[in-house]
Amino acid sequence: MSPQTSRAAALTEQDFSVADSVAEILEGLGRTQKSLSPKFFYDARGSKLFDGICELPEYYLTRTELAIMRAHIGDIAALVGPQASLIEFGSGSSLKTRILLDGLDRLAAYVPVDISREHLMTAAESLAADYPHIEVWPVLADFMQPFKLPNPSVMPLRNIVYFPGSTIGNFSPEKAHSLLTVMHEEAGEDGALLIGVDLQKDRVVIERAYNDSAGVTAEFNLNVLLRINTEFGANFNVDLFRHHAVYNEEHGRIEMYLISVCEQTVRIDGRSFSFRKGETILTEHSHKYTLEQFGKIANRAGFAVDTVWTDPEELFSVQYCRRV
Repeated sequence: MSPQTSRAAALTEQDFSVADSVAEILEGLGRTQKSLSPKFFYDARGSKLFDGICELPEYYLTRTELAIMRAHIGDIAALVGPQASLIEFGSGSSLKTRILLDGLDRLAAYVPVDISREHLMTAAESLAADYPHIEVWPVLADFMQPFKLPNPSVMPLRNIVYFPGSTIGNFSPEKAHSLLTVMHEEAGEDGALLIGVDLQKDRVVIERAYNDSAGVTAEFNLNVLLRINTEFGANFNVDLFRHHAVYNEEHGRIEMYLISVCEQTVRIDGRSFSFRKGETILTEHSHKYTLEQFGKIANRAGFAVDTVWTDPEELFSVQYCRRV
């Protein structure tokens, strides 16, 4: 792709199927504690709702991370160096990405990776139009598994994996380690990881962030059922579930659920799942770490934490981790 092109390059697709997703949904609903993977939140509507969450007064995470990124972009650029390939796991709303695209030195390419095709391509096309001097190579993939990187016309000097927000907290410590191991592989020799990590703090602040007064988080949580109905043929009645989020002190994580308000049966792919009144579907864990806790997980995956930036209240951190 010519550096002057204002459209994203051809989409690179990982080989995964609807059947794989259905199998994952069935497996989760068949557990004693019914569950759905947080990755199913992010269809086009879910991604738009999450963008709305990021603007809520209770949701400290995004505005705090943005402030950290803006304050330290010079330091980040110095660590990254020139002509890197920026590989973003989860294409997001691009607010934080734009800080990097504006501030990094002569990026060779920007590679957004996401499982939602529509959201991925919308974000990629928007950034390609606004940054015609940067090659944008979208990759449709489940980033929990290794994927093939595209070949930009300018050879990157190194790969920088970017994982903003608090998404690493959606995974158990063991699964976070597995994901970081994938990131380690994608970073390659002399690569690095730039990652957002939410920190442990007063539970009132955390619970307020996931139970906003406007009900946007509740709508976002319930949207996962709408998506499964639309894309995978289920028959959830969304009006018969309600949102609930609570902080688990023992495990240092927010737990987000959908609670059945009555006895009911749901069908998907020829299977029936019965719900008692008050029975829950676990839709998300969001772990909050101390700096020491996250450093140990990163180290096990082959990264060494080089630099940590936080806000004055130490609500959130952005961490630069070298591949070792």
